[in-house]
Amino acid sequence: MKRIAVFASGGGTDFQSVIDANEREHFCEIAVLIASKGGIGAIERAQRHGIRAEVYSKADMPDIEGLYEKLAAFLNELSVDYIVLAGWLKIIPESFIKQFKDRIINIHPSLIPAFCGGGFYGLRVHKAVIEYGAKVSGCTVHFVNEVPDGGAIIAQRAVEVAYDDTPETLQARILEREHELLPYCVKKLCEGKVVKDGRAVKVLD
Repeated sequence: MKRIAVFASGGGTDFQSVIDANEREHFCEIAVLIASKGGIGAIERAQRHGIRAEVYSKADMPDIEGLYEKLAAFLNELSVDYIVLAGWLKIIPESFIKQFKDRIINIHPSLIPAFCGGGFYGLRVHKAVIEYGAKVSGCTVHFVNEVPDGGAIIAQRAVEVAYDDTPETLQARILEREHELLPYCVKKLCEGKVVKDGRAVKVLD
């Protein structure tokens, strides 16, 4: 069974969706939660489910390269197969991404390549969608490469944008789709059913 590490920076609702799905279907072992700071909701969720949680904070280790070098060594010690970014808001250096090439996935709250990249996170994404007048948004799970939100797309789910939506109401509806899409992609990845050829990705039944 594949072992995953989940990275989170906040409340951890996407993390919880993976926990819940895995407790029902047992498609992976969640080896560890990596938190970008202490005291966040994701850590509480890990503790409630008996999942190891570790904090790797820039405040404690300001040398980013050094922080991720230490983190990579730790993940290798745990024999982690895949890394799942579930609301991870910290910069990941290229050196770390290269060590785990095609083994890191991320969920983003828009239909990439729209409303993504530097500065697009959290409510900022949904605010930009509404201000632009887009009629459809959604969420995307993709592989992580050296370009922010630029890796090959695994799967997407669309959500209609209502005329009277606020960033908060749109975020809430997209989160519902995120909580379906992320566990689905993690399951398929761990079952060896995600086939990647350059930017082309096929998810097998």
